[in-house]
Amino acid sequence: MKFGQIENPEKFDFTLPKDHEDTAVNLSSGKEKPFEVYVGCAKWNKQDLKGFYPRGTKDELIYYATQFNSVELNATFYKSPSAEQVSVWKDKTPDGFKFYPKISNTISHFRRLNNVQDKVAEFCDAISNFEDSLGISFLQVHDNFKPQDYHRLERFVKEYPKVIPLAVELRNSEWFSDSAVTDKAFELFKSENATPIIVDTAGRRDLLHMHLTSPKAFVRYVGANHSSDYTRLDDWLERIEKWRAEGLESLHFFMHQNIEKESPLLSAYFIEKLNKRFDLELKVPQMA
Repeated sequence: MKFGQIENPEKFDFTLPKDHEDTAVNLSSGKEKPFEVYVGCAKWNKQDLKGFYPRGTKDELIYYATQFNSVELNATFYKSPSAEQVSVWKDKTPDGFKFYPKISNTISHFRRLNNVQDKVAEFCDAISNFEDSLGISFLQVHDNFKPQDYHRLERFVKEYPKVIPLAVELRNSEWFSDSAVTDKAFELFKSENATPIIVDTAGRRDLLHMHLTSPKAFVRYVGANHSSDYTRLDDWLERIEKWRAEGLESLHFFMHQNIEKESPLLSAYFIEKLNKRFDLELKVPQMA
């Protein structure tokens, strides 16, 4: 994932911004509920996660699912899966494992959310076969999808099948440079129970909104293959502890790297810290 990649990350300020003023209020409905946490990588293939799989591993997904409780399923962005393919993936994973399929680029990029009812139905029919293994499907719109296209976003979010959990990632800074525009989009997400995705990547701090609309947080974290990746995760632990005290009910946190092979290392570090801080028993992935 090259989005937001920078040179010389040691010279960069990675301070997390303050929470949006509505975040604490929107978290409050989750108080007293158990804390569900899912941490995973962006993919499971051996070519990217070099050094993670033991020699002789025959099926990467089967092994991956023994080490993590979730995966961000980016493969579905490039090709909408068939129901049969979804069932194959599901059957390779244990109870409790979750898939987070990315909505296909035919919908998000080529048709730009216009006249997509047929493709949405096809996509949702397929991923519904994950059944209890479905985490949250997520929409990532094009970098040049701007507030002038709000009507398309509104129609898509309102018409998306409510039985399929939805998260949305906005990638153009104009969504966040005008408070009226931001508030309108996030009120849509709140009213339609869609989760706004938080993207933490070095070169695009303008997208780091820290605005939760429910007691649920979906974070896509992009490391810079630098020692600062770990201190950045420490800052996230502090923020998550604050959110948990305010009512955070579920955390969905996915690791990316410009060189993906380090993602399991970051995940292991983060999961171990989460376990200690929140008295969890998440599996800490092991490197081969």
